[in-house]
Amino acid sequence: MNTETNDLVTTGDASLLSSETAQSPKPPMVHRIFIGPDGIRAGWSLLIFVGLLAALMYGIHLVAVRIHPPTGKPQAEIGATFAVLNELFPFLAILFITWLMSKIERRPNGVYGLGGGRKAPLFFIGAVWGFLCLSLLVGILWKSGLLVIDKRLLFGADVLRYGALWLFGFLLVGLLEEYLTRGYLQYTLTRGLAGVYQAIFKTQHSEVLGFWTAALCFSLMFGLGHSGNPGESPIGLLSAGSAGLVFCFSLWRTGSLWWAVGFHMAWDWAQSFLYGVADSGLMVQHHLLATHPVGKPILSGGTTGPEGSIFVIAVLLLIAVIIATTLPKREHGYLHAGVRR
Repeated sequence: MNTETNDLVTTGDASLLSSETAQSPKPPMVHRIFIGPDGIRAGWSLLIFVGLLAALMYGIHLVAVRIHPPTGKPQAEIGATFAVLNELFPFLAILFITWLMSKIERRPNGVYGLGGGRKAPLFFIGAVWGFLCLSLLVGILWKSGLLVIDKRLLFGADVLRYGALWLFGFLLVGLLEEYLTRGYLQYTLTRGLAGVYQAIFKTQHSEVLGFWTAALCFSLMFGLGHSGNPGESPIGLLSAGSAGLVFCFSLWRTGSLWWAVGFHMAWDWAQSFLYGVADSGLMVQHHLLATHPVGKPILSGGTTGPEGSIFVIAVLLLIAVIIATTLPKREHGYLHAGVRR
């Protein structure tokens, strides 16, 4: 066969391939409803995640009620063992459901915030800043006469015992609250909204818009989630929601939740155990110092604790500045961050 014939056959094959590609049928409508360019559509993923998590949590609740029936008597202060168990099982449930969704969606589990190669440095740096910033807020209230330190309650080995137990408890609090509100849900809603913004506005900033729209939604939910706490106040709810946005800023900056987990743990530990003040209206048993607020609740925080003081807003702004000036920017887009490369 000569060269001309070869060229003719090659050209014919290419034309035939192009014709077959052009005439290939579109996926069925049902397929397009559930599956998009990047896999299962975000809305369906969110429904699956919430449904699985709700079913698992309901099962855990039924088991817990059988083992330890509720007494119906409200506790003035939360015990350390109760706090650990109350945070551990929901966190394990979220961890499992997130892992399961990563397998269903065929994505690395690390993209949901607990992956990456800088876990320990981010965690410990966040913990240092959490302790310092909470101490600054308490120091402002104390020096202003808005907080009085009455006495010391723990001595000797009890300080180390309960200090360590509460540190572990608040580590679980940080893991649970961060992974629930800024883990899979934040990632998946960002993915969905980014696609919507791209389709409507044809903008290269669709991921930014999607992330911060999702962050506003979940930060609002995070703040309102504290409304059932005894002693909570409007400023306390505002500060909780604003703290959620600040933690989202650290996630956007690094692609990781570990800085926020460390900060959250140390802030709550210093607040509840070390200084013995209310944490969003909640008090814990076996704390180091006994304190009480003085003056107008808008200044002292009242029954809410330091997070109910107007001074917390300035501290939250300071935390945002700390994140902007000390945390390195992630190397990849948020939807592709958090995986060791």
